[in-house]
Amino acid sequence: MGVVNVTPDSFSDGGRWFDTTVAVKHGLDLVTEGADLVDVGGESTRPGATRVDEAEELRRVIPVVRGLASEGVAVSVDTMRASVAERSLAAGAALVNDVSGGLADPAMIPVVADAGAPFVVMHWRGFLRGGNTDGVYEDVVTEVVDELHARVEAVLAGGIAPDRVVVDPGLGFSKEAGHDLALLAHLDRLRALGHPLLVAASRKRFLGRVLAGPEGAPPPARERDAATAAVSALAAQAGAWAVRVHEVRATADAVRVARAVEGARTAGTAPGVTGERGAPPGTAYAPGAEGERGAEGDR
Repeated sequence: MGVVNVTPDSFSDGGRWFDTTVAVKHGLDLVTEGADLVDVGGESTRPGATRVDEAEELRRVIPVVRGLASEGVAVSVDTMRASVAERSLAAGAALVNDVSGGLADPAMIPVVADAGAPFVVMHWRGFLRGGNTDGVYEDVVTEVVDELHARVEAVLAGGIAPDRVVVDPGLGFSKEAGHDLALLAHLDRLRALGHPLLVAASRKRFLGRVLAGPEGAPPPARERDAATAAVSALAAQAGAWAVRVHEVRATADAVRVARAVEGARTAGTAPGVTGERGAPPGTAYAPGAEGERGAEGDR
């Protein structure tokens, strides 16, 4: 899954794709580089970000969604507002990616359920418990799995079909670097929830801290793409359905190699060595479809 942030203040690329024409071209470029799905967002969720008003988010997002969808691109919309989700789906979006898991706007679940659209349920204690820094865990893997399970049950009770749900552990959201690494080391526990797994590690702070070492300074966000590709390959090998990234080409290549190695290990074959990627843009979106993964990145 490739990222198009139509924002002036996202943590790694704020302002680069703020113009509609530029944003649409960037989304098309991401598809050329290997993205199966393009995630369009108009509101930053970086630490300290303030929410934009509804009219401004609609102004940023809808023309980009419409422009990409009209070119046959499979589009997801990254929003916490039901109105933005509804308008985006009407404009051609195929999936709703809500970092609050439907908690920010009570109308979100009914809108998605009525549309029959796939829905990403992300773990974020900022909305589960209130406050953006509630990152104290005794056992981060168990607690995130349990809290995601409870949120998924609520989403299902709201009318979204089980085969439309995708789960995301919310790396970097109310979590420290050690928490993020522990979750990546136990993706099997998250997959055991029984829903396609989205991993969004792109350029995040925990990668900067790993690269810095105990004494160094973290590199800037845009210098973390090699680390992102490494994590994405590991996630693909662990069975993630999609990875969300800013820089698609290197990650798509890394994921292809990881899948080829895994295929050779499990079946004695090497899928992907003749140029295959996941479902082409415009293909009906089906979370959990056998063998399909996208390439995806950070808000």
